Amino acid sequence: MGILSHTTGYETIKVRLEEDICFIQIHRPEANNAINDDLIREFSEVLEQCEDRAKIVVVEGTPEVFCFGADFKEIQQGVENGGRYQEQNPEPLYDLWKQLATGPYVTIAHVRGKANAGGIGFVAACDLVLCEEKAVFSLSELLFGLMPACVMPFLIRRTGFSRANYMTLMTQPIPAKQAQEWGLADACEANSENLLRKHLLRLRLLSKQAISRYKRYLQRLHDFSDKAKPHALAANIEVFSDQQNLDKIARFVKTGQFPWEGS
Repeated sequence: MGILSHTTGYETIKVRLEEDICFIQIHRPEANNAINDDLIREFSEVLEQCEDRAKIVVVEGTPEVFCFGADFKEIQQGVENGGRYQEQNPEPLYDLWKQLATGPYVTIAHVRGKANAGGIGFVAACDLVLCEEKAVFSLSELLFGLMPACVMPFLIRRTGFSRANYMTLMTQPIPAKQAQEWGLADACEANSENLLRKHLLRLRLLSKQAISRYKRYLQRLHDFSDKAKPHALAANIEVFSDQQNLDKIARFVKTGQFPWEGS
């Protein structure tokens, strides 16, 4: 039956299969649903199974946090453990977002609470984005000398260059209604569970074959992810190899102070 035959045994996600709909919940509540290697590996394995078994994939977080991006606590522990951090290879995460964007299924990001940094990558990679009215979206990377290098190709595809650039430079959260106006979200309601149900009822009318053919056509029409990949990976590695940036992150985790605060 494969990895979708059960819903237990995962450390970072919760998975359930309802007929031909796979629900994948990012579930690291103790770490604000931050991204680590285990999350990337488990999520990617489930998506591989979905290629044959699902025609709709719903990506969710918890009611308070969708996904908050890189796991700063892991970075801080690495910095304090000998002063160096073993840089996470950005390619598996980029490939995971490419799976969401190009896989033979309809992907839906169901956003409640906060989506930040790498969390925006999960959002922007999906075919459809549904959110509750209380959801907020942000890119905080530049505050720490980083940049949303791997997020940008997917975000630009959704919002256009100027909106993605504005979010990156300002680093401030934008509310759900503004995200909808900018094209980052497709629909927004106070009861996002009901919004999701309505969309699933309609999407279930589509055949798996039709979805697969359409997604293949879109990839041929606009192969943005392959063209941008080498530049995105190189930029990500550059900023996460800068020890000053890593020290800023470690200090923030330990003291709660942003880089411009204190001595």
